[in-house]
Amino acid sequence: MKVTLQNLTKKFPGRGRKAAGEVTAVNHFDFEIPDGKLVGLLGPSGCGKSTALNLLCGLLKPTEGRIFFGDEDVTDLPPEKREVGMVFQNYALYPHLTVRQNILFPLQNRKGADRLTKAQMEQKADEAARLVQIDGLMDRKPAELSGGQQQRVAIARALVKMPRILLMDEPLSNLDARLRLQTREEIRRIQRETGITTVFVTHDQEEAMSISDIIIVMKDGEIQQIGQPQEVYDAPCNLFVAKFLGNPPINTFAGSVKDGRLFIGDCAVSEVKGIPDEEVTVGVRPEGFLPTPQGAFVCSLDRVEVMGRDISVICTHPACDSPVIRAIVNGESQVEPGSGTVRFDLKPSKVFVFRKDTGERIC
Repeated sequence: MKVTLQNLTKKFPGRGRKAAGEVTAVNHFDFEIPDGKLVGLLGPSGCGKSTALNLLCGLLKPTEGRIFFGDEDVTDLPPEKREVGMVFQNYALYPHLTVRQNILFPLQNRKGADRLTKAQMEQKADEAARLVQIDGLMDRKPAELSGGQQQRVAIARALVKMPRILLMDEPLSNLDARLRLQTREEIRRIQRETGITTVFVTHDQEEAMSISDIIIVMKDGEIQQIGQPQEVYDAPCNLFVAKFLGNPPINTFAGSVKDGRLFIGDCAVSEVKGIPDEEVTVGVRPEGFLPTPQGAFVCSLDRVEVMGRDISVICTHPACDSPVIRAIVNGESQVEPGSGTVRFDLKPSKVFVFRKDTGERIC
């Protein structure tokens, strides 16, 4: 099911004297989610991700704009008529019901022509349980399940009615790191098997990039950039997107363009053609450093951390915006821990130049 948002806006009234005006949580959203894709809605806390999700499922009514599922305008449809499946951050399972009863609950509340027979409901519940691999837990209650198992029950309950759209609001945030990795792989597998258009809200950029077909990066209620995860990572449109994506985060420096050359501090690190002389912000991804004896970028070496396949070189430079620079280099690279300094060449594809005042990317 294709989903189209046209000029979607949600404003909330301000509260108190210090916030008397309106608060815009979602500001003029315009985008189309292709049929059968998994879209990651990504941004820091308070950027409007969950508000956008609540607008999609009908829990909130937009201030402006329209929402279409396929060619159908669902803007004014109540939530129960939108055929949307919702998976919440806190699972929202009924503690007094078994796994089977939790999964059956949406089907048991159907009325009229949509009402199924008991046998049909049982069959659908069994199919949903097998899909999320909890068919051996059907007689347990939520308190007898691990966090990952409870999350699978919540997903099965959302899928059992075969919704047109599946919405997930930070479904992995309550899980530990290992279980989070396992569960996100399961979510991707389930989405591919069902082919249901899915919107996955998260503030964890690693989650969004690992399972999404498309990511939408948000800030202060506005869309910053839309694209395939690798494309957005490799070509951020502004400094905010560049900083938000990447772990370890991008290293940023006070720089300048002079006579067609890019400087970080006093180091001329590369040539940049067609850019007027100006003060800029330079971003270098951690993997963009190449240790070489004659490298143009000279840093003070702090320490070297061996991580097996890679080496993390921790160093400093007076032009860096952070206390340290973290460079991730190949494990075979020769970096002497006691040398005091380290020299790098920079990979052009991993270096970005941004306007100092607006953060807009120049090149």
